[in-house]
Amino acid sequence: MAKGFNGGMGGMNINNLMKQAQKMQKQMESIQTELEDKNLEITSGGGAVKIVINGKKQVKEITISPEVVDPDDVEMLQDLIMTAVNEAVRQADDMYAKEMGKVTGGMNLPGGMF
Repeated sequence: MAKGFNGGMGGMNINNLMKQAQKMQKQMESIQTELEDKNLEITSGGGAVKIVINGKKQVKEITISPEVVDPDDVEMLQDLIMTAVNEAVRQADDMYAKEMGKVTGGMNLPGGMF
């Protein structure tokens, strides 16, 4: 082996790098488990439709105010539900990114890498 060989990692010890990657993976798995227990509550139509979603994007509850259930205007109710669900998913994505960013330091790793 050549004198001064450091594994070709620009001075990084490959073993330390692997340990850091394993630690990061464990932290990310822990956060994913925690996110399952974190709920977001989103409303649309001034509270006419309420969605509760967890950090893993599982819809846990949908509440619809009886006043907006109009058989002659089903489209409005559909729009309210769609708006609330889309906002709930957006906020769950934001929460996921924020929590994972704490571990990855904003490295913007592709989904599923760890």
